[in-house]
Amino acid sequence: MAVAYPQFFGTKKVDTSLMVSSSSSVSPVILSQDELKKVAAYKAVEFVESGMVVGLGTGSTAKHAVDKIAELLHSGKLKNIVGIPTSKITHEQAVSLGIPLSDLNKHPIVDLAIDGADEVDPQMNLVKGRGGSLLREKMVEAATKKFIVIVDESKLVNYIGGSGLAMPVEIVPFCWEFTLKRLEMLFIEAGCVGKLRTAGGSGGEEPYVTDNGNYIIDLYFKKDMGDLKDASDAILRLAGVVEHGMFIDMATTVIVAGKLGVSVTNKL
Repeated sequence: MAVAYPQFFGTKKVDTSLMVSSSSSVSPVILSQDELKKVAAYKAVEFVESGMVVGLGTGSTAKHAVDKIAELLHSGKLKNIVGIPTSKITHEQAVSLGIPLSDLNKHPIVDLAIDGADEVDPQMNLVKGRGGSLLREKMVEAATKKFIVIVDESKLVNYIGGSGLAMPVEIVPFCWEFTLKRLEMLFIEAGCVGKLRTAGGSGGEEPYVTDNGNYIIDLYFKKDMGDLKDASDAILRLAGVVEHGMFIDMATTVIVAGKLGVSVTNKL
């Protein structure tokens, strides 16, 4: 089974030679979204080799990859793996599974990182952080030689923010309302609306607090925000902003699992 996305990713920046394929006469097996996530995660783990320092992502898709790495370690198919977790919850998962862990202080260069994404655009730019771990994810994945992104096909968008869902920005708690208004003003032409993330979701009252003790402002866009690097620079120039959830030019491989199969796309 195979589904490729050359019409989505284009042909100039990517190599789709690693696509999984088979006869089109075979009837497709309909998988649930979680099963698709597992397919993408397991495909990514095939890139992991013994002796590697591996960034362990956060979220429902990355969780499957961490589980698989632990399984291969215990079976002896992988050896001498060191994991660098991107959140407290991933740290707890890895410890419970017996994966040896370290951090960027001891391993400032990571061989490979595997993580999910909330959005992937045709240039392989990402939105991450709807789970709240964007800062640690970005620190680990910026230090990696190879960053493998694993998603199901529902995460593909025509432009960053195109899902209509949140693009998170981690900010310091001090005067958060002031920072929220400044973020909205940056993208007023894109119809940007910002909301403070709360611990109980939309019905909660207490602010959601990240692993780093910060708040998150979720930005929602009605239109394309424009040049992503300009947008990134503008956000990061605001005092009170810690980091944002746009991962620009960071992914080296995107694995997409769809209802007809899986594709692996490499940035050239």
